[in-house]
Amino acid sequence: MEETESLNVGQRSQLIVEAIQEKKGKQIVTIDLSQVEKSICECFIICHGDSATQVGAITESIEKKLKENGGIRAHHVEGRQNSQWVLLDYFDILVHVFQDEYRSFFKLEELWADGKVVMVKEAS
Repeated sequence: MEETESLNVGQRSQLIVEAIQEKKGKQIVTIDLSQVEKSICECFIICHGDSATQVGAITESIEKKLKENGGIRAHHVEGRQNSQWVLLDYFDILVHVFQDEYRSFFKLEELWADGKVVMVKEAS
């Protein structure tokens, strides 16, 4: 069985959101791109942290949770060196973990606004 077959996109997305919340990631947004023609994946998940340390912790939390709950590893991880913007590629889900200033600069939510954008309620 392939890694991506063990959990569906919704289940994996939920695990990713939980992992982000565990490390106090901020302004979590999911963008459903499954109905967008020629999209590069089915879903974007975007959040930010206040520092490189927090971005690194969020990234590690996501990787650990997916590995432990489905044996899923990222196909590719980019940006871990400076933790300003880390991209985790899970084929049909792309996770973007920013430092706040870089998220504000790149504005991915606006670039992909043709997808269904959902703000995740802050964890209590």
